[in-house]
Amino acid sequence: MRRLIGCLFLFLMLAGSFSLPAQKKQETPAAIKPGEIWPDTDGKHINAHGGGILFHKGTYYWFGEHKTAGRGGNSTLFGVGSYSSKDLTSWKNEGIVLKVEQQDTTSEIIKGCVIERPKVVYNAKTKKFVMWFHLELKGKGYEAARTGVATSDSPTGPFTYLKSYRPNAGVWPINVPVSLKEKQVDETNLKWWTPEWTKEVQDGLFIRRDFAQGQMARDMTVFVDDDGKAYHIHSSEENLTLHISELSDDYLSFTGKWSVLAPAGHNEAPAICKRNGKYYMITSGCTGWDPNAARSFVAESIMGPWKALGNPCVGEGANLTFESQSTYLLPVQGKKDAFIFMADRWHPKNPIDGRYVWLPLQFEDDKPVLKWQDSWDLSVFDQKAKEKKASTRKDKAALR
Repeated sequence: MRRLIGCLFLFLMLAGSFSLPAQKKQETPAAIKPGEIWPDTDGKHINAHGGGILFHKGTYYWFGEHKTAGRGGNSTLFGVGSYSSKDLTSWKNEGIVLKVEQQDTTSEIIKGCVIERPKVVYNAKTKKFVMWFHLELKGKGYEAARTGVATSDSPTGPFTYLKSYRPNAGVWPINVPVSLKEKQVDETNLKWWTPEWTKEVQDGLFIRRDFAQGQMARDMTVFVDDDGKAYHIHSSEENLTLHISELSDDYLSFTGKWSVLAPAGHNEAPAICKRNGKYYMITSGCTGWDPNAARSFVAESIMGPWKALGNPCVGEGANLTFESQSTYLLPVQGKKDAFIFMADRWHPKNPIDGRYVWLPLQFEDDKPVLKWQDSWDLSVFDQKAKEKKASTRKDKAALR
């Protein structure tokens, strides 16, 4: 009996020396911390301001303005920068993908021009990556108000600059009545910023002024719809009105089909997404580098009509969009109705230090809602999906 107990004890001791394979720990998603320094994989603060993100073949590519230090840092001295990521938190610097010309003074994108808000989309028909951006010519301040386009065979460049536009020259928007096209206005005693002047802007004063040369194009974004059609959305008419313009099938020019959104409403920094067949847009007011309260809109058709929904931000800091300005609404791959609100916290005295404010975009009663979070991760979308599913079950049970 003692021998049997001893053998059993020895067996248990030997068995204990062999460990079972350890279960793989589920990794906690990395945190996104709005407004803080965001280091890339080299430990340097990400330099991609006013940017947008393209998802292609399992990788996210972040394109943005490459800023430099000091007060002159808003002039484009190098070009458009890019970063790549698999998880939206760890970003690898892919370098300058659109370089400005250093010597050729005849080029529109000579060193010292202003390139803002670059957005890149992929054209499945041409197999080209197409970049659009707001372009101001060197030494001209902000009077050029043009939009430029470049292409590449790779998301990491190099991109080749093609040309710039004043969009929709000689073409009327689809939602302006005939009576306003032919309206004659005596501007002799019409003073800017008066109610009378604002009413005339609403009635197409600047559209008629810029009809022949093309409309102004400043803050902008590009949106590709489910059917592959692409749209260029830009602040126009002295930053007073947003224009929505359909792009050609190759995404390199304008078809001439366009509409106006919130004429004389002082909107810029457009960012757009599509959810449940509806288009949602978030914009900012026009207060220079200073933050203001965001605005939101919804439409059944991208060409409108658009309905104003008010400020999407709630809570402390909502009246200044948490000290930031919108730049892009990013769909999170693999998650239904999951979008990230991307915004910039500008530092005009030292632009390279500009920070990024990323927040999960929520929807309540079919309205976009933004709430401040010091730190968050992508699991928030899984939690929201679970809550929505549980709510749906509860509603169904109540109907039985």
